[in-house]
Amino acid sequence: MHKCCPVVLVHGWKSHPGVWKSLVRRLEEESFVCWNFSHTGMRNAGGEEIGRALMDYIRGMQEEYAYHGPVDIVCHSMGAAVARYMLEVMDGVSCSVPVRNLIGIGPPNNGSSMAELFNDPVHGPEILRQLAGSFVPRTYDPMADRLVQDFRSTGPFVQALRDAGLRSDIRYRVIVAENVTGTPDFFPLFGGQTWAYSSGGWQQTAHGDGIVPHADSCMPGAEVAVLPDDPTALDAAAADYCHLRLPGNPEVAEQVIQFLRE
Repeated sequence: MHKCCPVVLVHGWKSHPGVWKSLVRRLEEESFVCWNFSHTGMRNAGGEEIGRALMDYIRGMQEEYAYHGPVDIVCHSMGAAVARYMLEVMDGVSCSVPVRNLIGIGPPNNGSSMAELFNDPVHGPEILRQLAGSFVPRTYDPMADRLVQDFRSTGPFVQALRDAGLRSDIRYRVIVAENVTGTPDFFPLFGGQTWAYSSGGWQQTAHGDGIVPHADSCMPGAEVAVLPDDPTALDAAAADYCHLRLPGNPEVAEQVIQFLRE
């Protein structure tokens, strides 16, 4: 009954389905049906609980639309790893949820450097002070946030993803941004840079979207699109390529459509 596979949209941490407004409009113009999953009411839930809710949502929509073919899943940020947990850990053997593409926009596929940074005894307090009121609440305790603890690269949630491995029946795509021109307006709170961890310790890099570095997102077997395609786009709208604005970025939308059409 669908001209194209339904597109399941999964928002990120402390976000909401409204971030997809522009993308939904573009997808519908291209005749895609959008199923917009919300986990806003699960603020204290961990990644596994949200993954189970996502699976229930997809199955419910399949019944409602009498459609049991493959779906495409488009995710922002932590939503991508939650979807992967559902597909690879929870459904990795039976593959009962047929998925054609899994597209992650700024996804912490290998764990979140920011989640680790929040918990870092040296850098954590200052990072939380800088982000208070914009990326995190002014009174925020990362130790009490189950989802953030799940997404630490050293935790069991991320380890379960590593152990499960990617599904051979799914085409994995990753969309990331970088501040190739080095403009501070890209993400002013960090001077246009992104925190990342390497063997030498914490560093700031242009290869990220202000919150998620490329090292968190890229993984073997996944196709990667690095935006903007034309660096001069940062001269006019650098902030549109930072992590929080990627779901509504027009170039991101066109890249998603290109991936879905291939």
